Amino acid sequence: MVSIRNTFAGALLALAAGGAAMAAKPPPTTAPAVQAVVDCRKIEDGAQRLACYDAATDALTKAATSGDLVTLDRQQRRTVRKQAFGFTLPALAMFDVGEKSETMDSIDETLASARQDAQGKWTFVMQDGAIWRQIDDEFLSHDPHPGSAIVISKALMGSFMLSVDKQPGVRAHRDN
Repeated sequence: MVSIRNTFAGALLALAAGGAAMAAKPPPTTAPAVQAVVDCRKIEDGAQRLACYDAATDALTKAATSGDLVTLDRQQRRTVRKQAFGFTLPALAMFDVGEKSETMDSIDETLASARQDAQGKWTFVMQDGAIWRQIDDEFLSHDPHPGSAIVISKALMGSFMLSVDKQPGVRAHRDN
């Protein structure tokens, strides 16, 4: 099974490699291997339709096995969007198919570790591996610790506020 991170990384590579081409031509709404299965419904003769389905599902299975086609369910797409929260990326509309038009404005995380640099700014490592770095000069009245509840919210002009255990937030930037 392809991991969510590998799927997300593959999507990012595809976007980077074909950025100019994608801007000129929108991606198809359905993968060709999937469309071939759907198109079999149009065949009226039962034997020909069954032969079409057999060939199309064989091609679909081969595409999925080789990695040429990756399928994601709604929960997997939500996980990818959460993992991408805080990154400045082109629109990943493929992960929004079938979703309500609401945007993700904040996420809840759990802190794995935190450390302060020589200037007193914090670096926060979440349990999912995401790294956020404080970019303002605000201070935290209580030091963060593993297990601290983290809320990261979108703020003005593409910035983010990171709150530790319901303290007032500090401005932060995602590093990875």
